Amino acid sequence: MSTTAEQVTGWWATAISDISPGVIRLHGYPVEQLIGRLSFADTIWLMLRGDVPSPGQSALFEAALVSGVDHGPQAPSIAAARMAATCGVGLNTAVATGVGLLGDVHGGAGQECMAVLADIRGRAAADPAEADPTGPCPGEAGLAEVVSGVLAGYRGAKRYFPGFGHRFHPRDPRRDPLVRAVEDAARDGVVEGAYLRIGLEIERQLAPVPMNVDGATAIVYSELGFAPELGRGLFVLSRAVGVLAHAWEEHGEGRRIKGPIPPPLLPAYRGPAPRDLPTDQGHGAA
Repeated sequence: MSTTAEQVTGWWATAISDISPGVIRLHGYPVEQLIGRLSFADTIWLMLRGDVPSPGQSALFEAALVSGVDHGPQAPSIAAARMAATCGVGLNTAVATGVGLLGDVHGGAGQECMAVLADIRGRAAADPAEADPTGPCPGEAGLAEVVSGVLAGYRGAKRYFPGFGHRFHPRDPRRDPLVRAVEDAARDGVVEGAYLRIGLEIERQLAPVPMNVDGATAIVYSELGFAPELGRGLFVLSRAVGVLAHAWEEHGEGRRIKGPIPPPLLPAYRGPAPRDLPTDQGHGAA
């Protein structure tokens, strides 16, 4: 069976970029018109959504991206990138090492929280008795009941609830400015505010455990209409900035092969006491 030119060019067909000699268009916009006119956050939005955000959407989106940039070398993604930078690999490999650690546990809570927020909104809106008759937002009484049921499920399974509490901060300093930004955006009609109401209701029922940056950014991205499956990818874009900065700083220190703990300290050994291999064991046994 022969392959046609159309089949070949259609193999990686895309609606994102249109490239030909002398031409680069992103979702139809010539790149020369984007340079100097769109911010980097605007360009991320364009690439993922296919359109240009409004000024209000852009400001809220950028606030969320900025909030996740760095959390110091005690974050595994940062520490791993710094160690890699001392091992003779290129800066790109050091960054890839750090970003590669962003998985379900470290870096995945925001996406999981987005999924929970969407699930709660769907449950509340599914029952007409629990829906606000003035719009798609769940009613106060129904929302509280749905949130209570979801939290009970997490407690029953002894699962960590994503986006709330922090292993380091008694109160995450990134929570308040992000929540205020969403409140302002809802007041100005930039977003609906439904996911904000859900997040605040969760926080009320989890008190005194406060919302963390993952919960706050989950609210932002959900309000802006991003699919939950994009949550971790957006966090990766944000945290990659901090990973790069730390890898570059460590590269400049000039230290070689920097391990997880400083010498002469060594990891605690908890295995068998020193012992000799019996003389009748091994390839050299008589």
